[in-house]
Amino acid sequence: QVQLVESGGGLVQAGGSLRLSCVVSGRTFSGYPMGWFRQAPGKEREFVGVITWSGSRTNYADSVKGRFTISRDNAKNTVYLHMNSLKPEDTAVYYCAEGLSVALVRNQGEYRYWGQGTQVTVSS
Repeated sequence: QVQLVESGGGLVQAGGSLRLSCVVSGRTFSGYPMGWFRQAPGKEREFVGVITWSGSRTNYADSVKGRFTISRDNAKNTVYLHMNSLKPEDTAVYYCAEGLSVALVRNQGEYRYWGQGTQVTVSS
């Protein structure tokens, strides 16, 4: 059974940094992209970014572009979300997910396996 487990969330001051990790267990990486999403209180879950299996290409939401970076270590079955210059509006539960195809997509319906999420809180 494939499981995705996020970690690394916490409380940080505005302007600070965090690195989230997503470990995939149950099998090795499938060869498909891995995405990050987030859901703030009272809001719908939204796309943050996605990375190809090789790590050669990424795509980010405009709201995080230039501040967040996704990387992956396939040998460790792990994907990372490096978050810099954090803002209070980045406060949310962050989820990782595995894509259904090789395309870099933002639609949540194009992702199959999801983690349970990790809370990120940015104080002003």
